[in-house]
Amino acid sequence: MSGRIELAWSAPLAYACDVLVVGGGSAGASAAVAAAEQGADVLLIERYGFLGGTGAMVLDTFYGFFTPGSVERKVVGGVPDRVIAGLERRGMVLKRPNTYGAGAGYTYDPDTLKLVWDELTGEAGVRVLHHVTFVDVLKEGDRVTGAVIATKQGLRAIRARAVVDASGDADVVARAGGPFEDAGADGTAQSLTTTFRMIDVDVDAARAFPKAELWARMTEAAEGGDYDLPRREGSAHITPFPHVMHTNMTRVAGVDATDPEQLSRAEREGRRQAFEYGRFLRDRVPGYERGHLSGLATQIGVRESRRVRGEYWLTRDDVLAARRFPDAVARCGAPIEEHHAGGDTRWEYVPDGETYDIPYRCLLPREIEGVVVAGRCLSASHDAHASVRSMAQCMAMGQAAGVAAALATGGDLRGVDVGMVRERLVAMGALL
Repeated sequence: MSGRIELAWSAPLAYACDVLVVGGGSAGASAAVAAAEQGADVLLIERYGFLGGTGAMVLDTFYGFFTPGSVERKVVGGVPDRVIAGLERRGMVLKRPNTYGAGAGYTYDPDTLKLVWDELTGEAGVRVLHHVTFVDVLKEGDRVTGAVIATKQGLRAIRARAVVDASGDADVVARAGGPFEDAGADGTAQSLTTTFRMIDVDVDAARAFPKAELWARMTEAAEGGDYDLPRREGSAHITPFPHVMHTNMTRVAGVDATDPEQLSRAEREGRRQAFEYGRFLRDRVPGYERGHLSGLATQIGVRESRRVRGEYWLTRDDVLAARRFPDAVARCGAPIEEHHAGGDTRWEYVPDGETYDIPYRCLLPREIEGVVVAGRCLSASHDAHASVRSMAQCMAMGQAAGVAAALATGGDLRGVDVGMVRERLVAMGALL
């Protein structure tokens, strides 16, 4: 079909705020808390009935808090520390090493994480709207002044002094006409993954089985034609619960996650693969003989789609050279982790014990005003993005974006005193 249907619609003004945060994942929830604690009136909109995003519905481990290598250094603090503290109070988090030497991670219960985010946003005074979908921007010239959302009561408008785009897919920037690199459309986007849990597992036996042997059995099973296993590695790890292992194994490649037809096909393929990997584990891997698949991810995990073109473009060289920047608002030591279409994953590491800076300019999209981004839609190359997208860094970027949005007089995010942003972040416990 071709052509365009023009719709005449109106969206009554229903909300007004100082800072509007679009997306309640790790970046958006952190941004909302940080902005509210700076005294801003904050409205956070989220399409699901809970906060936490990927961390609450796909994964169960925060990576990026610590550097990998021989010397472990903590590189993220502030709001992220309060998230971990909330999980610790309930005995629902544990620290463990990464399978691929990417530094220690915090593994937690995703449902408890939802409650922790409710508490943190509630204590900060954030207004949260669940079950609403971002539709379009309100705009005056090149300045974004709010958003249109879809609700069960119809379309509604929100006026805001500043907007944080924490949508993951740079939805606000795209609708506002800002420049971005579309990894999904040009075919370079990393593969998608549907995670799942295995219950009734002999965890000790499963953990004792060497990873190299697991991968060898995957290859043997796939090449023998008995199982359809696109990824010939992947991992399964312990959780806070007995007899439960969480997996990161499936691989759905070549998907533009902003295309609804492609994403729909990917969801179905991810589920199919999850059950196939579950069958393989039960049939071929010690410890899983009595195991059952239980607990598919709420949605398929998307690693990469749109990445904005900002005032600075973070590069592979910046990552691997552990580069510093005067306008740094967060740090990262995570390796480049590229989940390409093949059976393995490409890893490149930051120098041992080192970190690189994430500049504030990476959060400022070109050509539009009134918007700051946070999370995996930041301004970064494909390779740099494969490092900086770790969830701890998304939280760190979020709290920086939230502070900047709260301090932006008249929504002028380019005019914000970055030195003051850095001072406020340090006062919150951020590590710069």
